[in-house]
Formats: sequence, structure tokens, C-alpha cells
Amino acid sequence: MASPNRGKASDAGSILFTVDVEEFDTAVEFGHDISLSEQIAVSTRGLTLLAERFTTVDARTTLFTTANYALHEPDLIRNLARKHEIASHGYFHTTFEPADLLTSRLALEKLLDQPVTGFRRARMGYVDPNEVQKAGYAYNSSLHPTWLPGRYNHWGEPRHPFLELGVWQIPASVTPTLRLPLFWLSLKNFPFAYYKQLCRQTLKSDGFLNLYVHPWEFTDLSAYEKIPGYVRRHSREALLDRVENLLRYLKPLGEFTTMGEFAEKLSLNTSGVKSA
Repeated sequence: MASPNRGKASDAGSILFTVDVEEFDTAVEFGHDISLSEQIAVSTRGLTLLAERFTTVDARTTLFTTANYALHEPDLIRNLARKHEIASHGYFHTTFEPADLLTSRLALEKLLDQPVTGFRRARMGYVDPNEVQKAGYAYNSSLHPTWLPGRYNHWGEPRHPFLELGVWQIPASVTPTLRLPLFWLSLKNFPFAYYKQLCRQTLKSDGFLNLYVHPWEFTDLSAYEKIPGYVRRHSREALLDRVENLLRYLKPLGEFTTMGEFAEKLSLNTSGVKSA
């Protein structure tokens, strides 16, 4: 990879608390045989509860949704789009083809009657930057610059936003130096006071904080016994309370913003910079 052109959004810290809205195929991944309708329903229950907490704290977010989920819950997604940004999470969560980049964007734009400018691949998988550019996206947030055993090793990738082929790559946040991930599993399993401190330090160091969760985490997962305990931990109200506590803790430290707005600020502050 060429040396990236790093961007800076602004002097004020930008808090990007994002949600990967998808079919609840995690249960299927761990051996449960559940229907698509149940997968959709589980995510809808969690998303509705989580959106209420966003309203309580007055936090604006980016919802990366699969086109498949959005087409099953069009009224909910349209309603959320009034305040939050809707971006693409591919067409389906379980499968991915390069063509899904464009077809998912077009499906969401038709549903919402507004532009969709961002993408994040399911499970933070690799996606060819040439394909992202051709599909017409302004930013891609599929990079998790850490080592996650059994998934990927992106230890040497950039931690900060960079411009590649005219598209902003906006990595999920990891801590400086040790690159501890601050994603959904850390929110669940790290001691909460320690997790909040890591988020605060990373926001101060990097000027932005890019976190992500899934709606199904906020439902009762006790019936899905094949899912490991570290995934089911702190579900329902306990996790909703933890998220609200985190958002209230972060609110004085920066500004809640959508990823699309963050990418626009990056572009404004790097005008004239050539793409990597």
C-alpha cells in the first residue's frame, strides 16, 4: 500500500458511534437453525431499543444496514434516517460479491430517496478499494487495524483515516501502541471503567473515535445457547445501560457526528491532497 494521506476532521474530537444493522445470522454461524424472519425480528427488537437510547442522549449515529434487512423493515429504516445516517453494509450479511457494493447502495437510495455515501463490509472483511470507488462511495469503514484471532491480522494497517483512490478509508478505532480493539466485544468484556478510559485516551490521541455494535446484542440471547458466553454477555438492559453510560461519558469530550459528515470534514481539511 502506498503511504496514505492522512486526514484530520477538525480540532474538536469526533465521536462516531456506529451500528451494523443486519440479519441475526450470528446464531446461524454458531449452529442454530433459525428462519430469516426470526433473524430480522431479533435485530429489529434490539435496534428499536438502542435507537431510544440514542434519542435519550441526543446522539446522532451512522447505521450500516444490509439492503436485505432494510427491505424487510422499510418503515423503521426510513424513520431512523430522519435523524441518523444510513450507509451500506452490503446486500446480505452472510454472503458478499463485488456487485453487492452497487446493488446495495442503489436499493437503499431507492428506499430512502436520498444519497448513500458510505460502506462497511460485514465482519470487517476486506473489499477491493477499486470496487468501492467504482460503486460510487465517498468512504469505506471496513478496516479494523488490529489482530483478531480467527478473523484477520491488520496490525500493520493505518489507524487513522486516509484517502485511497479518492475514497476515505475510516478505520475502526484501536488504542495507540498496543492496538487494543475498542469494538463491540471489548464493550461487553473489558471492565467498563477501563473501557471508558481507553475510549477517552484514544479520542484525545487520535481526534476521532469510531466504535461499532450490532442491534441483536441488545435483545435476550439466552435461548441461543450455542453462542459463546463472551458474545452473549451483557445483553438486554445491561448492555443498553452500558451504552447510554458510555455515550453520556463521551458527550463532553467531543461531538457526536455521522460518518458521512466526518468524511466531508476530512475532505474540506485536505483539499488539494492527492489520493494514495
